[in-house]
Amino acid sequence: MPKDGGLIEAGLPNGIKHSYERIPAHIFEDEEIASVALAEKIAEMIRKADGVFRLGLTTGSSPVTLYRRLTELYEAGKVSFRNVEIFSIDEYYPAPADSQSRNRRLYDILVSKVDLKPGSFHAPKLERHMDSDAVTEFCAEYDRMASGLDLLVMGVGEKGQIGFNEAGASENSRTRTVHLSYISKKRQVKNFGGSMDDTPDSAIALGISTMMSAKKIYLIGWGEDKAQVVKEIVEDPMAPSCPASFLQRHGNISFYVDENAAALLTRNVAPWLVGPCEWTPKFIRKAIVWLCEQVHKPILKLTQADYLANGLGELLEQHGPYDQINIKVFNDLQHTISGWPGGKPNADDSTRPVPSSPFPKRVVIFSPHPDDDVISMGGTFIRLVEQGHDVHVAYETSGNVAVHDDVVLQHMDAARELGFGDRFEEVKQILATKRPGQPEPRALLELKGAIRRSEAKSAVRSFGLNDETNAHFLNLPFYETGGIKKGERTQKDIDIIIGLLTKVRPHQIYLAGDLADPHGTHRVCTEAVLEALNQLQGEDWLNECHVWLYRGAWMEWELGKVDMAVPLSPDEVIKKRHAIYRHLSQKDIVPFPGEDPREFWQRAEERTQNTARMYDELGMAEYQAIEVFVKLF
Repeated sequence: MPKDGGLIEAGLPNGIKHSYERIPAHIFEDEEIASVALAEKIAEMIRKADGVFRLGLTTGSSPVTLYRRLTELYEAGKVSFRNVEIFSIDEYYPAPADSQSRNRRLYDILVSKVDLKPGSFHAPKLERHMDSDAVTEFCAEYDRMASGLDLLVMGVGEKGQIGFNEAGASENSRTRTVHLSYISKKRQVKNFGGSMDDTPDSAIALGISTMMSAKKIYLIGWGEDKAQVVKEIVEDPMAPSCPASFLQRHGNISFYVDENAAALLTRNVAPWLVGPCEWTPKFIRKAIVWLCEQVHKPILKLTQADYLANGLGELLEQHGPYDQINIKVFNDLQHTISGWPGGKPNADDSTRPVPSSPFPKRVVIFSPHPDDDVISMGGTFIRLVEQGHDVHVAYETSGNVAVHDDVVLQHMDAARELGFGDRFEEVKQILATKRPGQPEPRALLELKGAIRRSEAKSAVRSFGLNDETNAHFLNLPFYETGGIKKGERTQKDIDIIIGLLTKVRPHQIYLAGDLADPHGTHRVCTEAVLEALNQLQGEDWLNECHVWLYRGAWMEWELGKVDMAVPLSPDEVIKKRHAIYRHLSQKDIVPFPGEDPREFWQRAEERTQNTARMYDELGMAEYQAIEVFVKLF
């Protein structure tokens, strides 16, 4: 996201910049830039080491980019691992097949690609159950080996767990076996074919006290789903409910985060409390929305005393008086509200978020999965169609792995009952060939993809879109691995997107702005579209094209960033809900629901109604619900 005002960090002493932080946070634009910087730091430490450099590394998905950058530094001749010993911080117990091992990615991406000496990679791996004395002895020996590491690099879980040290873990703990909680198993189940029965119950975890013995610690965290826990670890007091917070006691520790993971740190939430700021119009709006939340007042009731008591004296000095700031911000926020997301024809558009011409507009809505369109911006989608725009929806992936096996059998049974053919037993045999942790059979994936396509077409037909001409199923290749782990984005993916954009030549493009998971489908899809647009630079139609970012059912744009707010009436909320209902395979038995037990329509309605409430509390008109968007360009 482009920057718009904020803390002026240039020349700001670290003591001031980190004044609210118990662990210093180093904030980077994205995971890639942070990983490059951290890889250089690690490589420098390895080069300067006198003798063997003992390096502890985390498992999981967070360090994937970091390990790739380290591998690149090795391949470029900038670092050698000949004098490095690597210690992993955890593993399931007993260790599963290699393909499901916690350490598989670490081995494939880094260990196997560098010049590490044989025997220099250590993991707490026991392949079978042993008697308790033998396991205890093994853990004690691994603890001894992994104590006093030169450097320990660790990711953190969404609840502050580190290396399977979960809530309640003692800060004095040493390497040991741990029982995985139900929540932890749910997080890991995707690596075991979605089966809780096949997911390990136990693991071997490096103890927190053992971690604290490292000479230096780097923590890493990416994506907005880590924002809350990053705040707890960095700024809040130590608590057993957040094991990583115990690391605040370490004297040589830093936290590398991207901007999304750092979103709730004081430096981002209220930077005027930290130091001098650049006061742009949007940044002023951010400050005033925050101030309203602090004092529980609408914008036009804020007083000079409210500003001064909450650290906004600098804003008054540079842009006061306070009542003029109130009026400007009120008007600015009010002008984001528009019932015409495609522009209102023949209207004065000087204060509207979207120009009135051309009308109608050609619009492309990119939906990472076959239901993100109606879940995330269904009301706006319906409004664009009903107001006469040429709207196209592009479903970027098939979403096939998110269909439960029972749903497939139900569809086959329905076809049999309707007399369209009996292939029920044939499909049951295909299902019987599935193996935990392995890609699903291609024939089964085709059936699941067909189910999701039929649901998506039904959803858009419900509000009048022509599903034959205006619904496009791109089936981007990076997604089609047959398993939870996806492939790398390639030019093949981008070329498919280029083909659609070249054909439609849109005036508006809507993209998913959910960047919670750096390796997740939403982020890969959005980055693929942006790369396609980059490669299309020079096309005449791009001069009139604008890109709008929506978010999903979990998080919403903060009002300080919003460029367009589309209000929904009660009837439109119901229309949106009914469109979401058409995605029957995602109703009630969603294979990967996360920790939120609500259905998608419930999440979406709560989110949009909460946004409407926030606008109301700031002094705007009261609406049933509001969908909000950020204009990328």
